[in-house]
Amino acid sequence: MSELYDNDPLMIQEALEDWVITKCEDWRDYYESNYENKFEEYYRLWRGQWDPADSQRGSERSRIISPALQQAVESNVAELEEATFGRGKWFDVSDNFGDTDKQDVQFLRNKLTEDFEDCMVRKAVAECLINSAVFGTGIGEIVIEEMKEMAPATQPIMGGDLQAVGVNITERVKVKLKPVLPQNFLIDPVATSVEDALGVAIDEFVSMHQVELLQEQGVYRDVYVGPAAPDTDLEPDQDITIYNDDKVRLTKYYGLVPRELLDAATSDDNEEVADKEGSESKYVEAVVVVANGGILLKAEANPYMMIDRPVVAFPWDVVPGRFWGRGVCEKGYNSQKALDTELRARIDALSLTIHPMMAIDATRLPRGAKPEVRPGKMILTNGDPREVLQPFNFGQVNQITFAQAGALQQMVQQATGAVDSAGIAGQVNGESTAAGISMSLGAIIKRHKRTLINFQQSFLIPFVKKAAHRYMQFDPENYPVADYKFNASSTLGIIAREYEVTQLVQLLQTMGKDSPLYNTLIQSVVDNMNLSNREELLAALSQASQPNPQAQQMQQQIQQLQMQFQQSQTAALSAQAQESQARAAKLAAEAQAVPQELEIDKINAITRNLKEGDAEDKEFERRMKVADTLIKEKTLQGKTNANNAKGNATPARPSQQPLPRNIPTPTGTGTQGGGTI
Repeated sequence: MSELYDNDPLMIQEALEDWVITKCEDWRDYYESNYENKFEEYYRLWRGQWDPADSQRGSERSRIISPALQQAVESNVAELEEATFGRGKWFDVSDNFGDTDKQDVQFLRNKLTEDFEDCMVRKAVAECLINSAVFGTGIGEIVIEEMKEMAPATQPIMGGDLQAVGVNITERVKVKLKPVLPQNFLIDPVATSVEDALGVAIDEFVSMHQVELLQEQGVYRDVYVGPAAPDTDLEPDQDITIYNDDKVRLTKYYGLVPRELLDAATSDDNEEVADKEGSESKYVEAVVVVANGGILLKAEANPYMMIDRPVVAFPWDVVPGRFWGRGVCEKGYNSQKALDTELRARIDALSLTIHPMMAIDATRLPRGAKPEVRPGKMILTNGDPREVLQPFNFGQVNQITFAQAGALQQMVQQATGAVDSAGIAGQVNGESTAAGISMSLGAIIKRHKRTLINFQQSFLIPFVKKAAHRYMQFDPENYPVADYKFNASSTLGIIAREYEVTQLVQLLQTMGKDSPLYNTLIQSVVDNMNLSNREELLAALSQASQPNPQAQQMQQQIQQLQMQFQQSQTAALSAQAQESQARAAKLAAEAQAVPQELEIDKINAITRNLKEGDAEDKEFERRMKVADTLIKEKTLQGKTNANNAKGNATPARPSQQPLPRNIPTPTGTGTQGGGTI
């Protein structure tokens, strides 16, 4: 060890248990000066217990406490508890990247869930949530116990002829979660979390037999431990009669201690301390248990393989720079006090206005008379009673106090984010419109989610992780040792689920049953409902959404036949189109060839059988005109046929016969040859 820490003059005469108790007493003084009175009042308001210190007026006689803050605490805790445990599966395990074998992860999750149920972890977590809502911080201690698992079994005897019925006993290590009240928890005042503190301590009373059993098992040192002196500050409920017999004040310290003090307390474990820490530092992480403020029962280096502290804590609402958080009771404290004062003042005023009072002339009463007012009472007077007795009252109570009490109750709900059973529309937003309800519910759900995320990251996941590491260390036969990642499977609470179901139902109304998203939305609606047979309904919906294999095969065959039929129709139409195109090309070629044939026919018709002389020229001109007319008509008819062939599948036939090759010559008289034409 370095010479810097050798022979510390402050530790020469100090023992390890004295060092621990001195630190714990300093931390308790800080707690009592700043938080103890507040936490006690928060506890009374939540329990509905009256105390003279809670009165706001000296003349206050009524002791009523409004249940508004109680309702706010229970509503917020129930919302977070439902969001965490409502689906059954409240944590998940993920394997390292690239591992294709998921059986080990599934086995670890199922085994952890089973052991958590046996140790009633859900009940302990719910108690930590209540403590966090009331005091502002929820604290839990991770406790390891060696328990005996007993299971009924049979065993063959007498060579297998008989069966003996008995019990199989198996010793196993179980990890439990123990809720810790704030008056039993001590922490370094400058720390903001359990890991950042010099150390933390759990200071509480335990039964004498628990210490004696652990001494028999060798966990604690075999020294005499007597009953502890009474201390009401450590009791859970300080308003009841305290039982002071057979109790031991146990202080369990988890944190850093001076190495030389730990070496002096554990002379046989010096090498183990050096090996576990790996360096010669001044402080070493250790576990120290002290009984009755001065008897050392246990002192050893941190025995856990991850060198972590077996304490988890989370604030309901974070206060920057402080370990202790801000709970529901602190948020609604001022509104609750004003509401209680209003109700008590009204009750005190009612006692003056309801109960009859009499003004009496004392000089005219008989000697020894008792001026009491009750049914059937006879009051004796010396003289006319109308002159001696006179009833009077102080008027009536103002009705405005009803409205004031309602407004103060709404202020409690606004401060805490709780929704009462009177209805969301009238109490949260003051309106009955859907937009107002959505806006109010959105704000409430956001506040719940904020606390839920804080609870998961600071308390739930660290607890599951530390519990799994302890099972891997002390029960490796049932828990495989590997590096796993733990995630929270918390979902929405009751209010958030109902709000989401309303939105999904409104979305369902906008689409038909044939929509591909319809079945998915139906499954989401059922999944968000708090039904006892929700899993069965989801399985039935999932099975109904899957198509029948035979029907699917028949549908595929029908689709194939339809595709083949469409392909055959397409092929037939393609053949008809090709035939039409061929006809159009043929007609276009014929149309191009017609003018040439007409020119040839024109020349033949004009030049055939012409006679010499003037009549020949006239006949030639006449034939030219007739030929031009016929050519124009033929050309026009050819163009019409070609256009029809392009637009229709079947080409149109010509309306006239083609021009003959030999055109007959007209009859006339010629001068040449002396013959007739």
